[in-house]
Amino acid sequence: MKINTQGRYALIALIDLASKSVGLPVSLSEIAERQNISLAYLEQLFTKLRRAGIVTSYRGASGGYTMAKSPESLRISEILSAVDEMLGVSERDIGKRGNGAEGRTFEDGLSVKLWEQLSATIYVFLHQMRLSDILNDQLTPCPAVPHFVVMVDDEK
Repeated sequence: MKINTQGRYALIALIDLASKSVGLPVSLSEIAERQNISLAYLEQLFTKLRRAGIVTSYRGASGGYTMAKSPESLRISEILSAVDEMLGVSERDIGKRGNGAEGRTFEDGLSVKLWEQLSATIYVFLHQMRLSDILNDQLTPCPAVPHFVVMVDDEK
């Protein structure tokens, strides 16, 4: 599974926004400076987040963004979906051969079920997790699980 910078930076920016905003709009330039993220990149992400109803934008000299949803009600899957993040293992990632089922062997078809189950598990995990869980530092990594997620920097 690959998580690109869109999902990662959207989460970082929303954590920043939720922790700094006390009902007052926060400018993207403030977030960009604090988090060392390109302002142009944040503008693209926040356009998507606004369209998804996750943030509200305000114009003017004291404008910026506020959270449209509470961190307690905002699911991580919703954030990642808003910025077009893939939430599971795609056919490309599992090495789909041929066009449709006719290009697969029996064994290949069986292995696809494993990847479909993995995708479902990833989605359930991200759907159960809320922004408030991250803000309140409620995540505990499991030391028994190897690091298999690869972060890909799409911004370059």
